[in-house]
Amino acid sequence: MATERTDVRSLKEGRYVVIEDEPCRIKKIQISQPGKHGSAKARVSAVGVFDDKKRSFIKSVNDKVEVPIIEREKGQVVSIAGDTVQIMNLSTYQTFDAKRPGDRELSEGEEITYLAAMDRRKILD
Repeated sequence: MATERTDVRSLKEGRYVVIEDEPCRIKKIQISQPGKHGSAKARVSAVGVFDDKKRSFIKSVNDKVEVPIIEREKGQVVSIAGDTVQIMNLSTYQTFDAKRPGDRELSEGEEITYLAAMDRRKILD
């Protein structure tokens, strides 16, 4: 699992965090004031990178969370079979299968950009 640990207080909107073992893009962060007997809390709302599900958590700003290491890579479409697209990475020449994006037309030989994180990949629209 390619992740690193960081404090909740260092998270920013638009960045990534792991919630329920799923890499997510942070949409909103609300930080409450510290109370009389506790520390400030952060409510983080995010959307899954691969499944587009909304997720959120509430933690102390001093707690640690996992942040996924997400890489943007270039690839070439090798073949298309139904909903599955076989892609070859243009730098390592490794091939893998990815789910075809819903509304995008792809053709064999086309160069595409994809996200790779936590042993999963997603073709960008």
